[in-house]
Amino acid sequence: MRTFAVIGLGRFGTAVAETLVANGQEVLAIDIDPDKVEQIGDLVTHAVQCDATDERALKAIGIDNVDVAVVSIGEAIEASVLVVMTCMELGVPEVIAKSGTVKQGKVLEKIGVHRVVYPERESAMRLAHALATPNQLEHLELVKGVGVVEMPVPPRYVGMLLRETQIRTHYNVNVAAVVRSHGLDPRVPLNEQDRVNFIPSPDDLLREGDILLLIGHEHDLARFQEEQ
Repeated sequence: MRTFAVIGLGRFGTAVAETLVANGQEVLAIDIDPDKVEQIGDLVTHAVQCDATDERALKAIGIDNVDVAVVSIGEAIEASVLVVMTCMELGVPEVIAKSGTVKQGKVLEKIGVHRVVYPERESAMRLAHALATPNQLEHLELVKGVGVVEMPVPPRYVGMLLRETQIRTHYNVNVAAVVRSHGLDPRVPLNEQDRVNFIPSPDDLLREGDILLLIGHEHDLARFQEEQ
């Protein structure tokens, strides 16, 4: 068992934290927003409200004791770079960072981050591949044993609300995003901003052609694919 710090509790960071805990890992969840910290407090090992750009604050909560830090801060490149550098300077053995743009990712790579994850970019690339090979599961290993996979909505879930599928309950995987193939009116094309919903609601309707972005343990994701 390893200890992870997840810094930034947006949809992506929260899904990563919950999945790691579900697979027996210790997770220190960190965000500057006290509401986000409170929401995840009962689900992770420790949850702390903290300004992660403050080196003294990170050191005080023991960031130097974790094995891996996952920095999942939105589009604020300055904050992301500062947090990554602080984690490395404080001796975190492995630092993974989410990036919204290739430019930001290159900056993170130059300062020595161990891995850069591009959720939206990789989602778009996998969407194209999934449309070309609709029955093939695509996946990206986020950390050892935990993957991010993208696959078309299985036929049995088409027409169901997300909460009705009970995917998380039955398979122990999180639906981190839904990539829409079309809007409510299939004749009207979606713009790029509306295609990827990184904050899916339990009451979102799953439609034919939609793509699910799932986060979970590799064996749980494999079981989900096999049973569709």
